[in-house]
Amino acid sequence: MIWILFAVFVLTMALGFPIAVSLGVSALSYLVFSDIPLIIIPQRLYSGMDVFVLLSVPGFILAGNLMNGGGITRKIVGFANSVVGHIRGGLGLANIVGSMIFAGISGTAVADSASLGAVLIPAMKDEGYESGFSCAVTASSSTIGPIIPPSLPMIIAGTMTGLSVGRLFIAGAVPGLLLGFGLMGVSYFISVRRGHPKGQWTGFRAIGKNFLSAFWALLMTFIILFGIVGGVFTPTEASIVAAAYALVVGLFIYKGLKLRDLPRILLDSAVTTASIMVLVGLANLFAWILISEGVPQMVASGILSLTTNRFLVLLLINVLLLFVGTFMETISALLILFPVLLRLTTELGIDPIHFAIIAVLNLMIGLTTPPMGVCLFVCSAIGKISLFEISKAIVPFLLVSIGVLMLVTYVPQISLFLPNLLFGVR
Repeated sequence: MIWILFAVFVLTMALGFPIAVSLGVSALSYLVFSDIPLIIIPQRLYSGMDVFVLLSVPGFILAGNLMNGGGITRKIVGFANSVVGHIRGGLGLANIVGSMIFAGISGTAVADSASLGAVLIPAMKDEGYESGFSCAVTASSSTIGPIIPPSLPMIIAGTMTGLSVGRLFIAGAVPGLLLGFGLMGVSYFISVRRGHPKGQWTGFRAIGKNFLSAFWALLMTFIILFGIVGGVFTPTEASIVAAAYALVVGLFIYKGLKLRDLPRILLDSAVTTASIMVLVGLANLFAWILISEGVPQMVASGILSLTTNRFLVLLLINVLLLFVGTFMETISALLILFPVLLRLTTELGIDPIHFAIIAVLNLMIGLTTPPMGVCLFVCSAIGKISLFEISKAIVPFLLVSIGVLMLVTYVPQISLFLPNLLFGVR
């Protein structure tokens, strides 16, 4: 019966159904042909969504939407440009720095691509940067967002497996910064070779002025991390604090947020949250079927039959996740594959926090991998270029991202140093 599950899942995906629908239809087909009572559907849906830490999802989504509605994006770009804009290819570097800062607000790669891309892609094109380069920088830098905390994929990974969300948040900080600096390096190298423009040095006074302008956005990230690490509040409580903070800052400090905007922002946040929760519930049903059929054990046995070398196993998993990430949305892939692969890697003695960072980083890179990377579609639409053009331009950035992935994979302390330092060795 398991072949019916996979056949229907692949067929519905090929027909263009949303992932949630594909999961639901394939699970229903399996249950019908297996004569399993359909009462299991609402039971599994509810048990998948009835997890306390998932309450943080709507909070962080609402906080990001409130900050975006308050005009925070342009303030972040202004600060980043004042710091690195005077370097050759400075606007490209500002794009990446902006993503590293913006990561603490949105927590999602697609939101990063859309928000920063709408501002920076037209600005870069007006300054004389090639369209392909402008879109490639924006798409590749957007993958930093869900790695540097706060991060929705980290919340999902922790929810499904019982891993500490606080540890996952902190574990993503150094890999995220490493990826950001790596992308800045390749952007600068390309800009020097192509003679991209550079801005004027505006002095430390301008940096200070722009820092003060973006201060409240930076402070939001600090409050979230300090609160979680310091034990002041849980990730769920942190999301509510972030939303309340974003509302006050948007209304009374930046004043870019109007009361008339709140119904639209609340509705958008509710729709996004609902889509994620339905996906989580249906993925829990799908995962229950996989576990019932012993699929995790089959996958583990299949990989271990090829090799028991943990380094080669990690390489095979990286290849699998990079491939899956090219056509499947990040949260969907995590919900389906992460528990299965985590069991395998735990048997090999790989730290689960370390593997979680590897999995999220893999799937983030998949968002910018041709031909189906979601962020490629978003940025190519904003930049008004073909998918082929952005795919060609993103290759150098993709190679650097994969290089960082390999480094994070085979040097565990890159991920584990900070959580072990702050929370103690597990």
